[in-house]
Amino acid sequence: MKLRANFVILAAAGWCASCTTAPDAPLALKTEKPFASAGSIEMQLTGGNYNIRPAGGDQIRISFGGNTGNATADLTTSGTHANLVVRDAPQSNFKATIEVPKTSDLVIHLAAGNLDVAAITGSKDLDSKAGNLEVAVGSASDYSSVDATVTVGNLDGGPFGDSGSGGVAHHLTWSGKGKYTLRASLGAGNLELK
Repeated sequence: MKLRANFVILAAAGWCASCTTAPDAPLALKTEKPFASAGSIEMQLTGGNYNIRPAGGDQIRISFGGNTGNATADLTTSGTHANLVVRDAPQSNFKATIEVPKTSDLVIHLAAGNLDVAAITGSKDLDSKAGNLEVAVGSASDYSSVDATVTVGNLDGGPFGDSGSGGVAHHLTWSGKGKYTLRASLGAGNLELK
């Protein structure tokens, strides 16, 4: 069982290594739309490296860099809900930066790769089959519940506690008095709440 777990972690790390991007690859704006703060944004993301960060104002902006190939971004908004689909990205050296209002509820489904979520105030529901998830959660007191799972790999719960490192089936639950929820699920790789 331990040999299988190590193989899955190595396979995920190999896939993620193919996602790396040259540090000075320029980002090209793909699409941008105005969007109200405190809305909900759902994202379906093809494999790659994604950086989710606060926008300078009330808009959603998507920029691609690295090897963009035939990647496309389809962004629709309706009232306080937005839907973003990124598809057809190459399997190596693809990078995207997605800027959202600094207060937003996020639902992100990542096929595989690296996801770095900066300090965005709101509820978060994140999942990926393989790769690395890093989530800046801010203050633990902002959350009412946290549920984080890594099937194979490492889980660092940061302000919500630690579930141990390495191996199989790490699960962390936490309850508080805040108003936001956090759910993060990763098949294989590393999940860090910071």
